[in-house]
Amino acid sequence: MTNRRSTTQRPPIRGVLLLGPAFVAAIAYVDPGNVAANLSAGAKYGYLLVWVLVVANLMAGLIQYQSAKLGLVTGRSLPELLGERLHARSRISFWVQAELIAAATDLAEVIGGAIALHLLFDLPLVVGGLIVGIVSMMLLGIQSRFGQRPFEFVIIGLLAIIAIGFLAGLVVRPPDGAAIVGGLVPRFAGTGSVLLAASVLGATVMPHAIYVHSALARDRHGRGDGLAHTGRLLRITKWDVAIALTLAGIVNVGMLLLAATNLRSVSSVDTIEGAHAAIAVALGPAIAIIFSIGLLASGLASTSVGSYAGATIMAGLLRRRIPILVRRTVTLIPALVLLWVGADPTAVLIISQVVLSFGIPFALIPLLRLTNDVAVMGAFANTIAVKILLFVSVVLVVGLNATLLVLAFLGNS
Repeated sequence: MTNRRSTTQRPPIRGVLLLGPAFVAAIAYVDPGNVAANLSAGAKYGYLLVWVLVVANLMAGLIQYQSAKLGLVTGRSLPELLGERLHARSRISFWVQAELIAAATDLAEVIGGAIALHLLFDLPLVVGGLIVGIVSMMLLGIQSRFGQRPFEFVIIGLLAIIAIGFLAGLVVRPPDGAAIVGGLVPRFAGTGSVLLAASVLGATVMPHAIYVHSALARDRHGRGDGLAHTGRLLRITKWDVAIALTLAGIVNVGMLLLAATNLRSVSSVDTIEGAHAAIAVALGPAIAIIFSIGLLASGLASTSVGSYAGATIMAGLLRRRIPILVRRTVTLIPALVLLWVGADPTAVLIISQVVLSFGIPFALIPLLRLTNDVAVMGAFANTIAVKILLFVSVVLVVGLNATLLVLAFLGNS
């Protein structure tokens, strides 16, 4: 009887069927903010900042695995664990900064989708933003009604469209291999390159993805039941993260290479619309259309995941839940207002990514402390090597932002 009951509680783990949570989290790494940051970096500085993307993606893989591990080992999300440990006032303050970061994320996602609809169908940006909001509500309705697995399938399909949309141009005109190798050497070229590096980092290592991945893994698999079962879950989660974040990393580097190869000598590429026009001239209208479709898929998928993350943050820190569709409606308003008043959409996208980069330590430092803690993680607490890597990640993020502030101050003095 005991063996039969144990088998019921712990079904055989079929690896491929367990893939998915990391792909949902990975959408955050290929959102429209990435498009603006990576195209701007490639167009302005060529291959100079390739190393930033490579380092950021390696950091992202390590960080997302730690978040998923935290959820599987403890059975709680990162926001829930923080909510249990913070006093009421501190918990509210932490929630406010996390919500501001989520709001910056949502701006990028809705505006990016609106730009894509404008490029494809010449729709006014505010109308495109409204359509993106409505479609994202439909995607969230799939998750609410049918569960996480069907939602994962939809998101994975959109991720495939994103990859094709942003990488197709590289097939027509491949980048310079020697220049790519040169771009792997860490260096900057003045304040502007540091600003874009911070923007690229903010677009690649996403705070809301750090918060939500712990919930995605836990909600999909439940808490690990014993050392053996938890170990098997963690092994397949490593594959999940490795595959999903490698794909996201390829897309990100591909966008920068696309701009570095095709847009360096072209004027007026400081906006996504300008980059789209330049791509049409350099690579043909078909590639430009494919690029726009990828941008649209990026906006739709990422804004849905962003709303999911925001709901996870609120539930964990404030222990309150509001219907996710209501939340989607409320968070849509700032983006629509900015589009209505005529704010420069590409500038808003880049600034939002810089804001995100300043929110990373608030998610990353607690994650580091919790996954290092034997009292929390037991036998799955981080090894010395992982502790060092996570510490270096924190130092790189904080150091880059501090450098940005110093250079910006000196530049204005």
